[in-house]
Amino acid sequence: MKLSTNINTNNYIRWFHDISLQDISLVGGKNASIGEMSRELLSCGILIPKGFAVIGWAYDQYIKYNEIRNKINEYLNKIDYKNINDIKNASINIRKYIINGEFPSEIKNCILEAYHILSQEYNSNEIDVAVRSSATAEDLPNASFAGQQDTFLNVRGEERLINSIKLCYASIYSERALLYRKEMEYDTINISMSVGIQKMVRSDLAYSGIMFTIEPESGFKNILVINASYGLGENIVRGSVNPDEYYIFKELINCQYIPIIKKVLGKKEKKLIYSNFNNNETNLIDIDVPIQERNKYVLSNEEILSLSKWGLIIEKHYSKKYGKYTPMDIEWAKDGNDNNIYILQARPITTKINNRNNSKIIYKIEENGKILIEGTRIGEKIISGTIKNIKSINEATRFNTGDILVTENTDPDWEPIMSRASAIITDKGAKTCHAAIICRELGIPAVIGTYNASKILQDNQKVTVVCIDGEKGQVYDGIIKYRQDIIKINKKINTQTRVMMNIGNPQKAISLSSLPNDGVGLARQEFILSNYVKIHPLALIHYNKLSSNDTKNIIDKITESYANKEEYFIDKLAEGIALIASAFYPKDVILRLSDFKSNEYINLIGGYEFEPKERNPMLGFRGASRYYNTRFNQAFKLECYAIKKVRDEIGLKNIKIMVPFVRTIMEGICVIEELNKNGINQGKNGTEIYMMCEIPSNIILAEEFLNIYDGYSIGTNDLTQLILGVDRDSEIISYIYDERNDAVKRSISNVINIAKKKNKKVGICGEAPSLYDDFLNFLIIEGIDSISVNPSSIQSIKIKVSEYEKKYNIKNRRSNENNI
Repeated sequence: MKLSTNINTNNYIRWFHDISLQDISLVGGKNASIGEMSRELLSCGILIPKGFAVIGWAYDQYIKYNEIRNKINEYLNKIDYKNINDIKNASINIRKYIINGEFPSEIKNCILEAYHILSQEYNSNEIDVAVRSSATAEDLPNASFAGQQDTFLNVRGEERLINSIKLCYASIYSERALLYRKEMEYDTINISMSVGIQKMVRSDLAYSGIMFTIEPESGFKNILVINASYGLGENIVRGSVNPDEYYIFKELINCQYIPIIKKVLGKKEKKLIYSNFNNNETNLIDIDVPIQERNKYVLSNEEILSLSKWGLIIEKHYSKKYGKYTPMDIEWAKDGNDNNIYILQARPITTKINNRNNSKIIYKIEENGKILIEGTRIGEKIISGTIKNIKSINEATRFNTGDILVTENTDPDWEPIMSRASAIITDKGAKTCHAAIICRELGIPAVIGTYNASKILQDNQKVTVVCIDGEKGQVYDGIIKYRQDIIKINKKINTQTRVMMNIGNPQKAISLSSLPNDGVGLARQEFILSNYVKIHPLALIHYNKLSSNDTKNIIDKITESYANKEEYFIDKLAEGIALIASAFYPKDVILRLSDFKSNEYINLIGGYEFEPKERNPMLGFRGASRYYNTRFNQAFKLECYAIKKVRDEIGLKNIKIMVPFVRTIMEGICVIEELNKNGINQGKNGTEIYMMCEIPSNIILAEEFLNIYDGYSIGTNDLTQLILGVDRDSEIISYIYDERNDAVKRSISNVINIAKKKNKKVGICGEAPSLYDDFLNFLIIEGIDSISVNPSSIQSIKIKVSEYEKKYNIKNRRSNENNI
């Protein structure tokens, strides 16, 4: 509903509902965006607090009335931007002139009259408002200007409102804003300032956060990320709290599913709330969050999905307005009084978007080293350098260009230092905080949210910052050797034989999905179990029977947000699987059921109480034999529930299931029955179940096994080992181990022929095709449906497969689109 204002549109004020993106030059990027949403998106159900903008011309008149334009220009023209003290001196003097000025009475009366009309809309004489700077070059599609000018929250009363507007005007000449505009090559002299006056959302009584409509690190378009923390949102923006983080798969948001593929519980130690005025200038305070609230997720699934739908609507609208895909950075807050969620502002994301470029730089560590500390990774680089542990912005003169900045947390005032840093390490912060946004814009790698880096890392210490793998970045002691590989990507290569990828680490999946591929031929669960779940499933099921209190304490700490410890296992395993499946969606992802051996399972927390000690685990209690055995089938049930959650609840039906190490026909039948018992029904909702072909019995009884399963994936490692009777880990007889041995090749040829006759799918996963050209040639001639290799080999393999197919004039091998 529009404000029932008696004020006509005049020279100084514009109500939000009268503003659009066309008015950036008049009201600045932030206000133009709020106005655009107020005009166009309220009909979509999106809630936006009411308010108005003091237009840029009012600022121009203010500067003119106080006769300070020449003084401002004089200071600006003298700045040596290489000299921090020069910038600081100019900033202090210019801001002093602006703050000490007076408004012309006509402008002041106009602002105050609009403020009282807005207050009456909320049945009050003087409401609390947010006073937000909105420079006329701000929040453009190619520059965020995030946090460059000031915002003032919980502003109530005429005097505070007018003073806050002056402070907004002055902030256009803060050190950080001057430096940022210089680096982005925007006009500093002729820039103008609008100010937005917006009804405060009482998130101090509830919670707030930030939403990115792409995954901010990789620029992956199909994942939306929401951060949430208690209280007002400034703590998240300035990186002083570690918020909850939610990943949502965009493709399925408007379907019947719950496509929340990942949840990360934040520490959320502090929340920003209103304080009592008592004639005190401080109107906001930080208080501690109770432990029980810290250990809960802020948002419900319902709220996550509602916000996500709004994010998609906003992204779609702005993309249409700008005429190109425009992912958005959106601030939101929940009002504790009316229990509604509101959108506070939205701006285009200016960091990289994963547009599948023709080349990719991959950094690789070349030697081992001691990891000093870990945190959230920002960027994809490795940097070595010298630490400068800076406690306060006043220590800026100690910082040299190229140093690595270590501090508790950075806010916009730190930008003069940040712009000269080669890397940044902080105690606090999250992926969507201001520091993370600026680091991405500057191309600086960062490790944030480490909790204690400023206490551990010392001045002048040599370290290597590694931001290359997964969600974590590491800081190594000393200078570690690394290299840069440039991979040329050719997406135009088409092959009849599917060239797929082997994936273990879910956090690498998003980045690796940009390589040319036909999906994932082997997704291993073992990495997820070791690095995500960490706890043996039977230790969670039989928690009360554990003999070790130390083990119980460790499990308690890891599962502290879960009342049901079995749910922890299901959620964490599902999270890892979903990350891989969403990265490659809608292509097939062949998920191999857990294939830890007993000597590997025992390394999971609590595993030693449940695992047998075997002399030869390679040939022992592994693979299919575990799933129906009473020693383990309760644990397998949890694994099935995780897979079912990914397929049926999240909606990622591109997951196909593969059973490893099936020794006998009866065992194969038992596993199918166990899957059915736990809700995974072959043939239902497109559920396909494949089998690893890696045991001689799988070759000899191929017809019988393929009567049970939907296809075969040949595992060359175990198959070669068992056909030749060679321990693949033995150095003494390693020369005998060779996938190209005739016994192995004839076995593979036989399996491919049987699968073809039975119209069943057959692929191969292993490194032999990438190691030996003659073996790859053999597979193409035999008619293998798909080849799955490690990511580092996939580009070269795809080229070679294309060449062999042309050589043998192979066509129409993709008649069935769903091949292993």
